[in-house]
Amino acid sequence: MGTPVPGGLNYREAHYALEILASTNQVTSMELVEVNPLFDHNRHTARLGVELIASLLGKRIL
Repeated sequence: MGTPVPGGLNYREAHYALEILASTNQVTSMELVEVNPLFDHNRHTARLGVELIASLLGKRIL
């Protein structure tokens, strides 16, 4: 992430928010930003992005 914010969402909170949005069936689009392959060691950020998108599409992590 290029600009971390103190007190921002953690991993589980982000998934939970996207799972709630998915359950509404109202989301029509999503944009994933700030993934820079030059700074993404072991593709950690890209994998997290894929997991978050999956949550928005209805996948539950618990």
